[in-house]
Amino acid sequence: MITTIAFYVFAAILLGSAAMVVSSRNPVHSVLFLILAFFNAAALFLIAGAEFLAMILVIVYVGAVAVLFLFVVMMLDVDFAELRGGFQRYLPVGLTIGAILLVELGLVLTNWRIAPNAVQLRFAPRANDLHNTLQLGTLIYTDYIFLFQTAGLILLVAMIGAIVLTLRDRKASRRQNITVQVARRRDETLAMVDVPLGAGVSTLGIYRPIEEEPASLEERNEETVGEHR
Repeated sequence: MITTIAFYVFAAILLGSAAMVVSSRNPVHSVLFLILAFFNAAALFLIAGAEFLAMILVIVYVGAVAVLFLFVVMMLDVDFAELRGGFQRYLPVGLTIGAILLVELGLVLTNWRIAPNAVQLRFAPRANDLHNTLQLGTLIYTDYIFLFQTAGLILLVAMIGAIVLTLRDRKASRRQNITVQVARRRDETLAMVDVPLGAGVSTLGIYRPIEEEPASLEERNEETVGEHR
């Protein structure tokens, strides 16, 4: 009874937050409602006994994807008023595509049939004394370890390619020269000063560097002419 009530509560919140994702005017609020939808979907997975999928949904989608969406939306200076300006112009196209998807969804639901032996058919038989996460880990990292590592390698190459394609070399950017840093001696970077008790830096003649006054316009013109000569 409690499980049924929890299912309907989480499902109702999930549907409401999903509707707010597409109907909210503020994009930041849309991302926050998306995070709420992910949490409720994770709760539904827990009720169904798929704790591995629930943790993946929270850790990967909420902890990485949704937070990245929120970071991009908050950091980019996007004129959302201009983006919403063409809403009425593209509304017929959007309604047409939505109607087509709705018809396809209705066809799928009306023609859906469950096979009589669907419960007995399993892609990978498992032991009853092992929980879901352990079985998935054994399946992925034992039976299909090479395919899993290959998929990870492909994703790594894709990530490196995206970074290389979007990288821009700036002339004014500073770069670290490790050779020069390692070759520095102690006397070049450190000065030992014996400060008596009660004496400040001004007593020893140590002052902050005085900023030079900016040169006048005539002096700068003369320096520029001299450099050209």
